[in-house]
Amino acid sequence: MERKFDIELNKLNERLVLMSQLIQKQVSMTLEALVECDVPLSKQVVANDSEIDDLDVKIDKLCQRIFALQQPVASDLRFIMSALKINNDLERMGDLSVFIAKRVSTVSDFKEIINELKINELTEKVDKIVKDTCMIIETRRTVFVKDIFDQAQVIKEESRLISSRMIEQMMEKSDVILVATNLVQILGQIERMAAYSKNIAESVYFIVEGKIVKHTQFL
Repeated sequence: MERKFDIELNKLNERLVLMSQLIQKQVSMTLEALVECDVPLSKQVVANDSEIDDLDVKIDKLCQRIFALQQPVASDLRFIMSALKINNDLERMGDLSVFIAKRVSTVSDFKEIINELKINELTEKVDKIVKDTCMIIETRRTVFVKDIFDQAQVIKEESRLISSRMIEQMMEKSDVILVATNLVQILGQIERMAAYSKNIAESVYFIVEGKIVKHTQFL
């Protein structure tokens, strides 16, 4: 008969995978709403947030229950500790999605600027890194961790480059100040999404390998 402890661990893993799937969908919808200036879709993102918040609480409580009733050791302890951190990072990515979604209406009349800045190319990269991150949560294939690190760096650089261009436009054209300010804020949140993806990749690597790779480079 399967131990209750193992059942709880399996439940934790299933909920973590479900959380990653919800976040992946939420991020994809948010990025589509931004690029297409789709205000109704952005409102759906905001409406979906309560489901993510509910699952976030359930995962935290499950981790607390396992700690309280069991005495996990070694790899099990690594998994539970990392699950708490991964869940927290995923929930924050959900919050970033809502932040961006709420600002879609402020830029929806300026689709030509979004196209001119090629923000769609950046959002494609963000969509990919989030999908890759959610994939390794489920599969624990650490071979993809370095790729996620590399993608996060590219997104960081491109986000800052576009932000710099927007700031230059703000200085030259007063009529774009409002939309530029909102786009710079959105780009900041996009960069943070990539950073959280990297954090999650670090946590998955720790679960599997038992090694901390934060602030280090893969050879």
